[in-house]
Amino acid sequence: MEATSIVTRRGTDQRLFADPFTIEAAQRIEADPILAERLDAFVSRFGCLQDTLGDKLLPTLLNALGEAPGAAIDNLDKAEKLALIDSSDAWMEMRRLRNQMVHEYIEDLAVLSSALRNGHAFVPLLVAAARRCLAEVDRLLGTTDQT
Repeated sequence: MEATSIVTRRGTDQRLFADPFTIEAAQRIEADPILAERLDAFVSRFGCLQDTLGDKLLPTLLNALGEAPGAAIDNLDKAEKLALIDSSDAWMEMRRLRNQMVHEYIEDLAVLSSALRNGHAFVPLLVAAARRCLAEVDRLLGTTDQT
């Protein structure tokens, strides 16, 4: 994961949420291919960043820090104690939102718009966690490039 990857994800978020995402916006998805592409990009990148951090980077980082990685919730609790993430509970809420955005948005536009707005609110938390993890990797590797 690179800093440019994080910036790309922020740009996707900013483009989709330039205006509030409402039920009315969700109703325009089928008729507005640009909006549909932005929605797909946001959902994909939100989920990918969360998956990459939670399922790949955190266990590897915990191992490098001398912590035995375990079940996802245990890894999140350890990461919270090490100040790599703000809250394991918030992380689990992000996972729930990701699943709503992926599986339910076509059928229930109210769920989609609510999940997207909540996901958007979590983007700063997710990006901050990514930056802290990358900074910890840099520290462990002895590099000075801070993102």
